Amino acid sequence: MLHAFQRSLTGSMLIVCAFGLGVAHADWPNFRGARYDGISDETGFKTSWNESLPQVWEREIGSGFSSFACLGDKVYTCGTRSKKQVIFCFEADTGKTVWRKDIEQEFPESTGGDGPRATPTVSDGRVYILGAQGTLWCFDAETGERVWKHGFSYPPKWGYSGSVLIEGNLAIATGGQGDGALAALDKTTGQPVWTCGEDIAGYATPYPFTFEDTRYVVGFAGTSAIIAEAETGRLVWQMPWKTDWDVNAATPIYHDGHLFLTSGYKTGCALFKLRKDGDKLAADQVWKTDALRCKFQTPILYEGNLYGSDEQSLLCVDFMTGEKRWEQPRIKHGTVVLADGYLLLLTENGQLRIAKASPTAFEPLGTAEILSDRCWTVPVLHRGRLYARNLGRAVCYDLR
Repeated sequence: MLHAFQRSLTGSMLIVCAFGLGVAHADWPNFRGARYDGISDETGFKTSWNESLPQVWEREIGSGFSSFACLGDKVYTCGTRSKKQVIFCFEADTGKTVWRKDIEQEFPESTGGDGPRATPTVSDGRVYILGAQGTLWCFDAETGERVWKHGFSYPPKWGYSGSVLIEGNLAIATGGQGDGALAALDKTTGQPVWTCGEDIAGYATPYPFTFEDTRYVVGFAGTSAIIAEAETGRLVWQMPWKTDWDVNAATPIYHDGHLFLTSGYKTGCALFKLRKDGDKLAADQVWKTDALRCKFQTPILYEGNLYGSDEQSLLCVDFMTGEKRWEQPRIKHGTVVLADGYLLLLTENGQLRIAKASPTAFEPLGTAEILSDRCWTVPVLHRGRLYARNLGRAVCYDLR
């Protein structure tokens, strides 16, 4: 249902505000960064080394898969403490806890791992987090004081996993079914603004883009991909996308009029060219292949190529053709970020590998064992420091 509201879209909406000030793209206020693309503006960091990388700090934070939001001297992530899902605010330089708040009861899940899945999102001095059982919280980013909360009632099998998207004055999340495949709340008050679709909840974070001067949000729901008009929530496109276990978790990617989707469980990936169709959108398939099958990791699009670690290998795939450029087998479920033309790969067993992003090969310049056990969470490079985690421990390494 559409509720009356007023807001203004600012340019392309790639300007993110935090603590009342404009945040440079060097900051990382939400999942996949300020541009939602997994690409950092960091430069001048180490890409090779002769000695062990210096560890700045480490903290036991309890079970979870949340990545990091990094702004200025603060780092936000989630874990589990005393049978509760919790959100942490740490001092970036020391790892000292600034504040910690419970968000839900613990979320036990024996297949992948316990704990919260989503990454905190920081905007205008507030931090937003969706618990695995469906409670969306808004806290004061400096003090941790509660501002508002809202509950969703239709959790998918492995828990709510998509992070909150801040789009103008809206906080957008994946509610599912009666709560809306996409659901938008007023980010200041938490009051519902619109819902779009009734598909079951997927596991991907909503993704914003501008096409022909209109702002849209794409959601990767449990059994389909949907696109909503950002201001009104009006459904403008929906396409079935069925996988085993209804797991659509990798964030969609938009570039130059094209929409890319990928899923695991032998589903594969496809590229679609968007076009206007009256007051809605249509999508023509450009190609479809099983070359890249990302179960839950999102690839990076850089200079016309997709780089990612899917359920089998580390790969490079041409964005416009789907042609596989290269493949390194047995590097599955790794996470990648890109900075200054370099790929930073964290393997699922905790090895960091840094290599120039190239369509010809992946040739690491630097390699270090920075974690162990299950590492399915994408790391973040911020102010020359790398923040990473496994299922229960967060670490910070100095790459300056």
